[in-house]
Amino acid sequence: MDRLHIICTLPAKLINGGIAGIVGVTCVFPIDLAKTRLQNQRQGQQVYKSMMDCLVKTVRSEGYFGMYRGAAVNLTLVTPEKAIKLAANDFFRHHLAKDGKGLTVFKEMMAGCGAGMCQVVVTTPMEMLKIQLQDAGRLAAQQRKPGMMSPTKLAATNALLSRSYNSGPVTSAPQAVSATQIAKELLHTQGIQGLYKGLGATLMRDVPFSIVYFPLFANLNRLGKPSPEESAPFYWAFLSGCAAGSTAAVAVNPCDVVKTRLQSLNKGSAEEAYDGVLDCVSKIMRKEGPSAFLKGAGCRALVIAPLFGIAQVMYFVGVGEYILDSSPLRLLSA
Repeated sequence: MDRLHIICTLPAKLINGGIAGIVGVTCVFPIDLAKTRLQNQRQGQQVYKSMMDCLVKTVRSEGYFGMYRGAAVNLTLVTPEKAIKLAANDFFRHHLAKDGKGLTVFKEMMAGCGAGMCQVVVTTPMEMLKIQLQDAGRLAAQQRKPGMMSPTKLAATNALLSRSYNSGPVTSAPQAVSATQIAKELLHTQGIQGLYKGLGATLMRDVPFSIVYFPLFANLNRLGKPSPEESAPFYWAFLSGCAAGSTAAVAVNPCDVVKTRLQSLNKGSAEEAYDGVLDCVSKIMRKEGPSAFLKGAGCRALVIAPLFGIAQVMYFVGVGEYILDSSPLRLLSA
């Protein structure tokens, strides 16, 4: 693959990645919300027993659209996130290839590592804002549960976002807050680093994920090719994307738990704060045990598998190529 070919196909890849991200997020976002709430629960303070219990209680207390709290942030930023990941992976694969020969597994892993390191520029603030919105319902449910949290404790847990989350009387449910409000508050009080809290944990999650996903997908997809010159069938590309995505997601779930805990600004009753990645890992291990690092693993696999399966469908169908060929945008790939 030469440099010209990469430049020519990049716009189509970005369109495919963006559409896949938007469709995928819309389909699986409620499961992602359940994952965040399950990961933030502490021992003895469980509001939700399982993914289904979380979704049912969310619909009952917050309505159907309560399952989509924070979705707007994801839908807005998923396209640039996918664009950076795809462009970076292609860039590194091109520079690691020699004389047009195929990449070794190690070099595929290195290309994935580079892609993962690049995408956190968008992923970290996106996750930071999304988690605050997703977890607000859990804190409200915790407040309503008898004997679990007093209104006074809830108001005192975090002064940073108290104006946004609890601008009314503390005995009422937290008022709706937008990602824009949270972003402005963080920028005003902490500067740009406020949006990048948990950057280290995000790198710990996304770099290993890409190292596992990209080579695993490439090799699984290769198994389904009738011949080296032909593409794998539609269903095989979809299944390869699902299998590689879910495997990588479960493999890095402990890092995702740490990232979620670090990025949650508002805390419930008796929920401790963390000083960094090592402090977070130490406290979780000591107070909740190793099993806490697998919280939400099933949800995460259910979220990631279709996301990457859908992405492979978009590439197989060639939606981006069709859009470019049938519009003035085709000049970009000329």
